[in-house]
Amino acid sequence: MSAPVTDKPGPEPRAAYRAFRPITTRWMDNDAYGHVNNVVYYSWFDTAVNAYLIEQGVLDIHGGATIGLVIETQCNYFAPLAFPQAVEAGIRVAKLGTSSVRYEVGLFGAGEPVTAAKGHFVHVYVDRGSRRPVPLPAPLRAVLEELQ
Repeated sequence: MSAPVTDKPGPEPRAAYRAFRPITTRWMDNDAYGHVNNVVYYSWFDTAVNAYLIEQGVLDIHGGATIGLVIETQCNYFAPLAFPQAVEAGIRVAKLGTSSVRYEVGLFGAGEPVTAAKGHFVHVYVDRGSRRPVPLPAPLRAVLEELQ
């Protein structure tokens, strides 16, 4: 017999996040149930974080020596989101290691005070050629520390 789960995740306020990115929903994001399909949320997590890193000048997707590979991801859903609704992604860093980072992303209906969904993913930063873990470059680490 397993123990009951006592730490049920719940929605979080905007103040829990350090940076925000707009997300544009698309007609094709909705599923047969009239809301955004669950797999789309994972794409939004990845898009929000990588767009933020590109804007900060610490991610070169075409020529950078270091790239982040996703090794873990998870999401909890609290309220539906649907096209044509505007969405905002809140971003924070929960854990910063030598070569890894755990991002936490909250998805908000535009202007809503609490998350409709929240999740996380873990990047391990590796050498582009060898795919072996490498320490986070100093400029990247500095940007990530601002998200803690």
